[in-house]
Parts: sequence; C-alpha cells; structure tokens
Amino acid sequence: MFKKLFNTTIGLALGGGAAKGVAHIGVLKALEDADIEVDYIAGTSVGAMIAALYAFKVDVETIGSLARRLTMSKVTSFKLNKTGFFSTESLRELMLEYVGDVAIEDAAIPLSIVATDINSGEEIILTSGSVVDAVCASAAIPGIYIPVEINGRTLVDGGLVQNVPIEALQTAGAGVTIASHLNSVSHYQEISHVLDVMRNAFEIAVSQHTQDQLKEADLLISMDLSDFSLRDNTERYDELFNIGHQAATVQLTKLAWYKKTNVFLYIGRMMRELAPFKLPEFIRRALNKTGV
Repeated sequence: MFKKLFNTTIGLALGGGAAKGVAHIGVLKALEDADIEVDYIAGTSVGAMIAALYAFKVDVETIGSLARRLTMSKVTSFKLNKTGFFSTESLRELMLEYVGDVAIEDAAIPLSIVATDINSGEEIILTSGSVVDAVCASAAIPGIYIPVEINGRTLVDGGLVQNVPIEALQTAGAGVTIASHLNSVSHYQEISHVLDVMRNAFEIAVSQHTQDQLKEADLLISMDLSDFSLRDNTERYDELFNIGHQAATVQLTKLAWYKKTNVFLYIGRMMRELAPFKLPEFIRRALNKTGV
C-alpha cells in the first residue's frame, strides 16, 4: 500500500476520438514543454496509434506531420466482409512505415493498447505482441471495420470497454495518471455521412462508462471538440493542436504543484481512504486544488 501511495511515476492515457486525435499531439507537446517525462503510456483507438508512435520515440513534430495529412479514408480500405465494410490494412501499412514490424514489449516507453473481445465482451490490454496488430484491433469500430484476430481472439475497438485507458496505466504500474479525453461534452457532430451516424452511435454508447472511468484519473485533460469532424480535420490541424496544448498546459500547472508536495498529498490521500474521521479543512482544500 505505502509503495503505491508514494509512487510518482507518470502514466499518460490517450483516449479514442477518430480524427479529433490531433489534440493528443498538442497534449504531448505541452508535456515536453513542461519537462514532464512520461513513464507509461496507454491508448485506445486513435489514442493507441499516437501512443504507439510516441512510445517508440517518434518525435512530436513527425507525429504532427503525419496527422496533417491523415484522414479516415487514408486509414480505411474498403473490403466488404460479413463482419464489416472496411479493413484496417491501410492503417497497418501506415504504422509499419513509421515504427516497423515491432513488438509492444520493445517500446522505449512501456506501452499498453486496449481492445475489446467482441465474442466475450472482455477488455483486452495488449502489452506484448505486434504493435501494428494491436493498433488495428484497438481502432476497429464494430460494424464498420472487420475485427482483428490476435491470439485466437476476435478484437475490436477498445472504446467499448475503456475509451480512456486509465486502468491500463494503473495495471502497468503508474503512480500518477494523466488522462487526455477528447469527448468531454454530450454533444456530437452533425451527421453528413453514414460513417458519421455509426461513429456518433458508437460514441454515445461508450460515453456513460467513460465518465465513470475518468474519476480514476489523477489529472484530467478534458476538451470540448464537438465542433470538429470525426473523419477529417486536416484543414483544422492547428486549431485542434492548440486546443490540446492549451488544455494540457493549464492542467499541468496542477501537476507541477502536485509533484513538489507529493509527500503531503499522498499522506492526505491515505488519510482520506483509511481514517474514520473527517479530514482537516486545510488538507481537504489542498486535495481539491490538485484533483487528488
């Protein structure tokens, strides 16, 4: 228990959100600007792709240049199948181009990728095996993309079970968890395409349990991106990047204070969890200030 309470390693969870994922790149840049080193990283869907690139030391500028030309059509291959309309083959080729045929366990930053077993409904946290397979599985929206087979399991988008993978970071060993959440409001994009209908339906389905899971984050970077497209934001890259960067910068000031005074705050956390009496007012205010 005490080892866990005083664990100050940083874990970053990047949530799903299709083409809105550009905002995650702004978050990464804000972390670097603040000289905050990420010790663990986890991702779901588009968050899995960006987390994998960053975990294998693809720099933020290169990830950004990739995102500037990334649309849903460029990571989608039409392949009519009884289990879906599109394959993730184009996404696979893109990941191979940038990180190669590498294994998750060889990442420079310990990496976890979340997918869902569509047959059992189980949450699958992938921490070993092919990176490109894992990313493709995590991004395979059910009903749109053909599921991905890994180790005898039929896997689809991890957003069904853990759209912002905080639990995956905790399992990996992170002491302080930062969540980058792309869908902070219950308002969705106006539909103009059948894919918008299906993607909005998917986001609505996962929104409730995501809100419950976000309560586990030590630091939440939450953004209202309802005005942005799920399919193509190449013309609005700078806007999305800046929203992510600004939101993260504001929240990371809390993290700096949190780390400087972590001994007192962890003692406060322990008291809150174990003590049978009400916390002193000055401790309660300190905890509320940092979101602990």
